[in-house]
Amino acid sequence: MNTTRLVGLGLAAALTCAGALLFSVDTPANADTADLTFSTDRDTVTPGSTVDLTMTLTNTQSTELRFVYQSIQPTWDTSSQAGLKYALVSCETAGADCKDTAKLGLNYEVPLAPGASRTVTLTYRVAADSACGRSLGFSSYLYYEYGSGLFSTSDTYSTPDIRVDCPPAHS
Repeated sequence: MNTTRLVGLGLAAALTCAGALLFSVDTPANADTADLTFSTDRDTVTPGSTVDLTMTLTNTQSTELRFVYQSIQPTWDTSSQAGLKYALVSCETAGADCKDTAKLGLNYEVPLAPGASRTVTLTYRVAADSACGRSLGFSSYLYYEYGSGLFSTSDTYSTPDIRVDCPPAHS
């Protein structure tokens, strides 16, 4: 093999190793995704009543979260159910009303220290004339930055489904 070919192969190998090292740099080993959990105050609701949906964001990173963006929308199944009627009646974060309900979930105070949590509670009212036998569910997109803004992650989460049942008929 001639020297030019060996130098070319050596250079290619060195560039491959450098590229592998460069692109294998990832978030710190203990940097799992942030925990976004949901709970409801009930599994079923009747037309005319309310249900609370609570979202809790917990920082599981080893550094503080510096920026959080979250949106929440009804799932396709919820949006496509004929006759299901509901509305957001309140949004509360850290004991205070949310500032802008058009941007739900954005009211997490940052920075959020490692291990700390923030909670937002949404209250929905199912209309008195809503159809029964339907399910109410939401999908939430979460994006956040940590490690002084060097790292970020995002994911989509689903809330538990809330069944809309009619009260039993009076006999």
